[in-house]
Amino acid sequence: MSETTVHVINHPQDSAHVKRIWKAFWILSIITIIELVLGLTIYQLDKGDPSYSLILFIKGVICILTLAKAFYIISIFMHLGDEIRSMMLSLAIPALLFIWFIIAFLADGNSFKNLRNTDAGIRKYVPQKVMHHAPATAPAAEKENKLD
Repeated sequence: MSETTVHVINHPQDSAHVKRIWKAFWILSIITIIELVLGLTIYQLDKGDPSYSLILFIKGVICILTLAKAFYIISIFMHLGDEIRSMMLSLAIPALLFIWFIIAFLADGNSFKNLRNTDAGIRKYVPQKVMHHAPATAPAAEKENKLD
């Protein structure tokens, strides 16, 4: 049997890539932990008498952190951070427009829901009266009445 030996050559570039990946791991982990703490804070605030402006602020911070994570992942793992500026902008601007589309569709859906519930203000809401009818006679009682 012949033995095959493999020589592994460690280039300085490899260690730089490994350090970059670990740096990305720690940054993404810290941002995720901050998001979880903020989410648990919202959960605790909802148990008591919540300040809606504070909860809305925390939700906004969570959205901003999530977008920061998304753009960081794109720049590191899709290697867009190494590209030229025009290439990054050609991909980032449509992503921002997509976020705008989501916000616009949510606002439009909320408006449609509100208009549908009021029938667009065309007519006033009139509660229907509950009519109580006399109970109908049973079929057996009708046959007895016909026999008489």
